[in-house]
Amino acid sequence: MIQDKRKEIVDIPTRNAHASTLTRVGTSTLLAWFGGTKEGDPDVDIYLARRENSVWMPPAAVASEADLQHWNPVLFAQGDHVTLFYKVGSPISAWRTHVVESFDGGAAFTAPKELVPGDIGGRGPVRNKPIRLMSGRILAPASVETPERWDAFVDISDDGMKTFRKSAFVPLRRASDYSDGTSSAGFPVKGKGVIQPTLWQSPDGTVHMLLRSTEGVILRSDSADEGDTWSTAVSAGLLNNNSGIDAVRMDDGRIALVLNPVGINWGPRTPLSLYVSTGGEASFQPVMDLETEEGEYSYPAIISEGARLFISYTWKRLKIAYWEITLKGTV
Repeated sequence: MIQDKRKEIVDIPTRNAHASTLTRVGTSTLLAWFGGTKEGDPDVDIYLARRENSVWMPPAAVASEADLQHWNPVLFAQGDHVTLFYKVGSPISAWRTHVVESFDGGAAFTAPKELVPGDIGGRGPVRNKPIRLMSGRILAPASVETPERWDAFVDISDDGMKTFRKSAFVPLRRASDYSDGTSSAGFPVKGKGVIQPTLWQSPDGTVHMLLRSTEGVILRSDSADEGDTWSTAVSAGLLNNNSGIDAVRMDDGRIALVLNPVGINWGPRTPLSLYVSTGGEASFQPVMDLETEEGEYSYPAIISEGARLFISYTWKRLKIAYWEITLKGTV
């Protein structure tokens, strides 16, 4: 399955680092994360590093707004046009989404602006990368969190990300919604719900979503109308500890997924593993463990180029780990 692999630990200039994101611009890899004293502190900014010719350039802050907590950067490249989304503010239920853009491949970025003026709660991609559909529509995987409830949706752009509109929420089979026992559709959700989806599109046009949940498993929802509406979430048959996941559809049709395969809500964030779909897009098998030691290995990001996978994730909240993995043939 694996033809080649290489792991690096990226040095960072701050005490804490978390929630990395990746994109490719030509032959360069861009990597961003949030870093500072600790998550949620006002000194937490968004940092970016570039990897060229197998060497990491020194990282620098690319989003640093005074007295604002910065969270969850998401990179999205279209040629040399690089968009960096991120959240600001606290608590999470009061997040706003800011965006900066680069038109020279990530060398320089514009001043920040609100993605959706006046929004409170968080629009646009919450943790994982947007995808461009075959039609040209862009879907940004989104979610909202309140102390009582988590819900996921996609933000839809049909004008090249000039504007976004929200899809319907992913339907969940919540205990409160089905207390009379008349419905058995979907996975029974007893906790807060689902957040931080990751997306891909099948050749027939169907869009698929995997979701972090409070249920000890990854949930799945599908859309037949390019993200406007979603099916009731069901189990994807994959254990997860209520921590970040990310997936990518490779050029040969396989889906590569990185996750913590621990079936305990708020369970340990180790091991961190790479799975790849087999016999279609609905069944996944483990390929390798990226980390197995004690500690926190979490919030992965994954992109692909041909048979190559590029993966980053939080390494003990101290640094960011980075892998390049080349897969053999087909499963």
